[in-house]
Amino acid sequence: MNKKIIGKNDLILIISLLIMTSVVGVIIFFTKHEGKQVVVSVDGVVTDIYSIEDDGTYEIQGYNGGRNILVIADGVAYMSEASCPDHLCMGMGRISNVGQSIICLPNRVVVEIRDEKTVEPEYDTVS
Repeated sequence: MNKKIIGKNDLILIISLLIMTSVVGVIIFFTKHEGKQVVVSVDGVVTDIYSIEDDGTYEIQGYNGGRNILVIADGVAYMSEASCPDHLCMGMGRISNVGQSIICLPNRVVVEIRDEKTVEPEYDTVS
């Protein structure tokens, strides 16, 4: 009794998934763009806005005495130090594209990349 490991339908499914993955990858590659601003928020309030093109090291005073060190160099931003116990924000890597962010939950610090044209979203809420 001869059993085929991969049938005709399996092959069609694999090829379809590869094509869809390629299309999504191409769309993401061509639609991403580098941001112009590094926006720092502490506890939901924007505290600082820096240009991604200006190199520097900035100390961020987080929630309840927390402290983070933000480094902007060579068109990327990253967290080099943090007073939080887990240091997950330091492991989030370097960001430079619009929409990317670094979040430190214990210190309630959010660092995100925005375009100059990006406006704060308006939320529809019922009070």
